[in-house]
Amino acid sequence: MTMITAPVTVSGRMRAVAVAAIAAKVLLFALLLSALIWPDMSGIKGKASTARLIVYPLGAMALPIFWYAARRGRQSFPWLADLLITLPWLIDLVGNRLDLFDRVTWWDDLMHFVLWGLLTAGVLVAFTARTTARGLTVMLALAFGTTAAVVWEVGEYVAFVRHSPELQTAYTDTLGDLVLGTLGALLAGVVVGQLRAAAPA
Repeated sequence: MTMITAPVTVSGRMRAVAVAAIAAKVLLFALLLSALIWPDMSGIKGKASTARLIVYPLGAMALPIFWYAARRGRQSFPWLADLLITLPWLIDLVGNRLDLFDRVTWWDDLMHFVLWGLLTAGVLVAFTARTTARGLTVMLALAFGTTAAVVWEVGEYVAFVRHSPELQTAYTDTLGDLVLGTLGALLAGVVVGQLRAAAPA
């Protein structure tokens, strides 16, 4: 009986994750569309809104596009990774829509830690083998997470920080963001590595 119900349970979980990933994308694109139609209500006006309207959908669709082009028919689609990669873009938009980045002093710091952890975990789940050693998983997490954090901060500076009042505190803020993003990536590497090591073969 156990042998019959176990695959159903796993399949049910995967379906739930797939539904969650699709729902996250639908909500993300709905928020992007509303930001395009009603920019004053989006929370991203004056915060490189044009760049966000381009980068966010590309970020959320990068994995499906890559999988369709390179691995379609050879490997099943990694819905968990897709959800983990989509959530950072969605959560950032929701946070801006609710004005949390400006109203809650610690929100930005928390987001750099949490969202970089989610994004890095998604990349690890999608592009590294389950048999990857824990130490190597952590190093790959740091390599990706730190690089992505640097790219993000450079993009923020070019897109709007250099022309905004935030320029006065940009150096300190950028260093803090890089540290928090790196720590989030580190935690993702440790968690993914540990969960894989603990999973049954």
